Amino acid sequence: MLNLLGEYDVRLDAKGRLVLPSGLKKQLADQLSKGFVINRDVFRPCLVLYPFEVWEGTSRMLGRLNRFVEKNMDFIRRFTSGATHLELDGSGRLLLPKALMDDPKLGKELKLVGLGDRVEVWSKAGYLQMRREKVDLSALAEEVMGSLGNEQAPGNIS
Repeated sequence: MLNLLGEYDVRLDAKGRLVLPSGLKKQLADQLSKGFVINRDVFRPCLVLYPFEVWEGTSRMLGRLNRFVEKNMDFIRRFTSGATHLELDGSGRLLLPKALMDDPKLGKELKLVGLGDRVEVWSKAGYLQMRREKVDLSALAEEVMGSLGNEQAPGNIS
């Protein structure tokens, strides 16, 4: 199971390629040969880089939706629109699709953020803006994590 961590500053070259940082390469060592799928995020102005196996699992979940229900098809269409398979080139670079780069207006300075089983791709300025948004983290944690009750995370000792 992947647990991608870290924030990485990268810069796109003139052809729209980025070098995958060594910290992410190490975490993704078993996944690199299978490639990735990159797509728009459905909630935020960023892209999401999925290791191919993670994308396959997500696709299987989408495949269980009844495609004769209009809202299901609308979601599938919007979620998968623009999804593009990527592979590292011989220099460890990923070529980001131009069509996806324009939506969140990424620019040349990017922030890659490990987020469990995927990597978010933000413009550096967009990431900073998101981090500065006022959020009542205590209330959010209670709402989101409170439903888990008193379950202990593996490795926690209390």
